[in-house]
Amino acid sequence: MTGPIHTRREGGILEVTIDRPKANAIDLKTSRIMGDVFRDFRDDPDLRVAIVTGAGERFFCAGWDLKAAAAGDAVDGDYGIGGFGGMQELRDLNKPIIAAVNGICCGGGLEIALSTDLILAAEHASFALPEIRSGTVADAASIKLPKRIPYHIAMDMLLTGRWLEAGEAHRWGFVNEILPAARLMERAWELARLLESGPPLVYAAIKEVVREAEGRDFQTTMNRITRRQLRTVDVLYSSEDQLEGARAFAEKRDPVWKGR
Repeated sequence: MTGPIHTRREGGILEVTIDRPKANAIDLKTSRIMGDVFRDFRDDPDLRVAIVTGAGERFFCAGWDLKAAAAGDAVDGDYGIGGFGGMQELRDLNKPIIAAVNGICCGGGLEIALSTDLILAAEHASFALPEIRSGTVADAASIKLPKRIPYHIAMDMLLTGRWLEAGEAHRWGFVNEILPAARLMERAWELARLLESGPPLVYAAIKEVVREAEGRDFQTTMNRITRRQLRTVDVLYSSEDQLEGARAFAEKRDPVWKGR
């Protein structure tokens, strides 16, 4: 596939690569393409496992494209069938997905990783939720991350934008394995082949049970966020500060927060 998303198919395994200069950031168009890719993965009976990674060595995904936002992409716009990044709101996605984090994984990129089932990271990978610095909220991560790692570590990341290196992310249980960069994709494919040989109906049942246990509150909350039914989020998305964060990033200056 040409464009910002490349796919490679081998047997029952689909590799999905985010490839957008300069940081594999995602705009609305890219998110919609990813939704189509993961919908097709879900619906293809011959595909068993997916790997998602980023092009290059520096970035897995820098999340929401703030330059696109400054140019008019709305933060609450149409992300496509699967929500932001194509996975986190895609119903009945009952096949294993591996994230091969090859570099910086921040903002919406971290939310994409949170939407997968297993996370492998290169030794130089790092993780953060810097939305606080651009005046917006990491909505999906605010729901999911405190359930995956200790609450106070998650809140530190959300409230301060602090970065976690791969070793610390592994220590808190966010990352399954840390690997040399040259070994990352090889290991991802090894793991994918192992899963490919396993029982797809059992995988589907496991994922549905886990999703039912965790996801009902997630989807309800996400629906309330996207429909602006949470007062604080509605105020934020309608504010001058919401636009200021994206503009300041695009103009390479410090944001000026006005609280309105």
